[in-house]
Amino acid sequence: MLKKMKAGFKRYFITGLLVVVPLYLTVYIFALIVAYMDRLLNYLPESLRPDTYLKFHMPGLGVIVTIIVVFVIGILATNLLGKKLVEIGDAILAKIPLFRSIYKPLKQFMETFFVTGYSGFRRVVLVEFPSKGMYSVGFLTGVADGEVQSKTKEKVVNVFLPTTPNPTTGFYILIPEKDIIPLEMSVEDAFKLIITGGMVSPEKAKQGGAK
Repeated sequence: MLKKMKAGFKRYFITGLLVVVPLYLTVYIFALIVAYMDRLLNYLPESLRPDTYLKFHMPGLGVIVTIIVVFVIGILATNLLGKKLVEIGDAILAKIPLFRSIYKPLKQFMETFFVTGYSGFRRVVLVEFPSKGMYSVGFLTGVADGEVQSKTKEKVVNVFLPTTPNPTTGFYILIPEKDIIPLEMSVEDAFKLIITGGMVSPEKAKQGGAK
């Protein structure tokens, strides 16, 4: 009887943790973002701060102001003059050794997902990596061409293997087309699988939704 009570307590406690911890972390991270954005308003001249006119502090104004600023910058960057200024800025940043190693990969990552809309990742595949009998989830990015294709004995394809939990880094491998295993899951589902280390998979998500 005592053993059943312990098992029941453990099961309910773990179930509670699975509900409370993600919710707590989500609220906590969101609160941090809101607080950080609000602090950015302190860098504005006092005459431009919303609190000067409202006479009281309204949490979240920093987020709204940031969204507006980003939107305005996006509008400016789409015209001819804005594009030229962005190109000049990129060229300057590319000459700063430490900064360029962070800025350039991040910009390329953002452009891949938000500008091209995942078009760079054609489909999700399974490959034997890092050794035989071990499999990794990756993204087929296209068929290799040029010298790398001419130097191989068979047709090879480009595959990007992101790392867990940070999918912005990973491995680029060339693998014979016959050795890849195509998967039916979407790119979004594959990213959920990779980022969570397998804790969230398309199959589990469907089972959870069916309950």
